[in-house]
Amino acid sequence: MAWTRTYDAGEPQRVNKWLGQSGVCSRREAEALIEAGLVSIDGEVVTDAGRKILPGQTLTLADRAERKLATALTLMLHKPEGYVSGQPEPGKVPAVKLLVRANLQGGGEPPGRDSRLAPVGRLDEDSRGLLILSEDGVVAKAVIGPESGLEKEYLVRVRGEVTDRALGLLRHGLELDGRKLKPARVTKVEPQRLHFVLKEGRNRQIRRMCDLVGLRVTDLLRVRVGPIKLGDLPEGKWRALTAEERAALVAGRNA
Repeated sequence: MAWTRTYDAGEPQRVNKWLGQSGVCSRREAEALIEAGLVSIDGEVVTDAGRKILPGQTLTLADRAERKLATALTLMLHKPEGYVSGQPEPGKVPAVKLLVRANLQGGGEPPGRDSRLAPVGRLDEDSRGLLILSEDGVVAKAVIGPESGLEKEYLVRVRGEVTDRALGLLRHGLELDGRKLKPARVTKVEPQRLHFVLKEGRNRQIRRMCDLVGLRVTDLLRVRVGPIKLGDLPEGKWRALTAEERAALVAGRNA
């Protein structure tokens, strides 16, 4: 059955923006669906990417549009050290090289050559742990969009003296690139091992935070993104996310 919804806001709004806000797809995906003739308003096919929907009008996605969106792949990988998350520089190995059948845990198929998988929240080359990759614009927005409230959880081994003052600054009071960091939950679980929970993802944030308080990171493992936990997925292995896991990500749930 085709996806149908009546627009009930008070002011007209661009179709692509409304679909994005509704969690149906990203704006870019909405524009692609419009271009393919798969979106209609009150029975009329939408041909203009700038078209606005009016209060009381009903938008319908063709069955083919729903099938297209449903096939967008989202997966999780236990990234080892030595692999880069995104497009590599010469001599670097991208994490997508690990997405082969031999490393697959559970059912499904490896992504095809035409896959547009992209990292949703990067993990540095010298860090390891949970890396989410997706073709799904809604998932990407939920995880790394400016309004995302999803937590990212890490276990971090450091060198140096972990003082109460250092812990206090790591929790709140530091800034990077001239901007204050959001409060973080940081606890000491072993003499040289820290547990971090962040709600933002600045470039090499934890390593730079530790540098500012005289600590050097020697190992960094990401164990959770929102409701998605690394669990017992072996290093170098990957699996597809379930529909329920995708829904939890899009809903902005934390563990």
